[in-house]
Amino acid sequence: MLVNTRQDDIMGRLFETAGEPFDGRGSIGGLEILTLARLRASAAAPALPFRSDRHCLLTLTSGSMQHAVDFTSHSLGPGQWLWTRPGQVQQWGGLEGAEGTVIRFSGGFLDSDTAIGVCVDDPHAPVLRTPASEDHALLRAATTQLQWEYSADRLAPETRFEVLRHLLAVLVLRLASLPGAEGAGEPSEVYLAFRDAVERDFANTRRLSDYAKALAYSPRTLSRATLAAAGMPAKEFIDRRVILEAKRMLACSAAPAARIGEQLGFTSATNFNKFFTQRTGTTPIAFRTEVAAPRDV
Repeated sequence: MLVNTRQDDIMGRLFETAGEPFDGRGSIGGLEILTLARLRASAAAPALPFRSDRHCLLTLTSGSMQHAVDFTSHSLGPGQWLWTRPGQVQQWGGLEGAEGTVIRFSGGFLDSDTAIGVCVDDPHAPVLRTPASEDHALLRAATTQLQWEYSADRLAPETRFEVLRHLLAVLVLRLASLPGAEGAGEPSEVYLAFRDAVERDFANTRRLSDYAKALAYSPRTLSRATLAAAGMPAKEFIDRRVILEAKRMLACSAAPAARIGEQLGFTSATNFNKFFTQRTGTTPIAFRTEVAAPRDV
């Protein structure tokens, strides 16, 4: 996974310079919390796309804002939550008039049972969550308690770490229990097996027959399952995953397009350029230029 370390380092420094515990006395490794007000006061949020190796929870208490995740812009209002996962590409929209909280944490900060319970490593989990009114009140209470304990420095470091870990667990367990925005039913085992195989091997093969052979299903069975769960044929699902990774790498690294194509399994720059252009309507270089244009923050 290529991470835009320059932009992600900027995010880390924003937490540090905004007056929140980050790396000095009272800091808690693996967890960072910041209000949007302090984010605005300290420095501008990174306007360029960035790819972090941490989870990011974003919620508003008032106002509204746009936040792009994997090149899809999400409108966020009070009470809603965005949960971005490691490896996903983020880009900030306008922050003026928006008040809320940003919580960043490493997957290892959670205890193992909680991590399993919330499927912390699931790259397909919904990004946007909209709680009902009663859930909103509980989530806000959990966030407030987590923020208070994070800013306090009255406990021994080991005790403080455990308190914060448990409070974060309460918050993410509640968030994970909310229905996703799409409201889809439970996907089939066939689709889940195929989805996981694509996530693991998309850079090695784009051939549906290879996945069918590895999973001991026919290509038709995989396509039916994927069409039912994701609304597209299995081959298109594979190609979209490759395109997503190509966009992530183009947006968040300085590697030449030809090198990116090579890392994604293409035998030549021409083949990669043709594949990308046919499926996006633009060339890799044109996409990189467009996405690198700073947005208003």
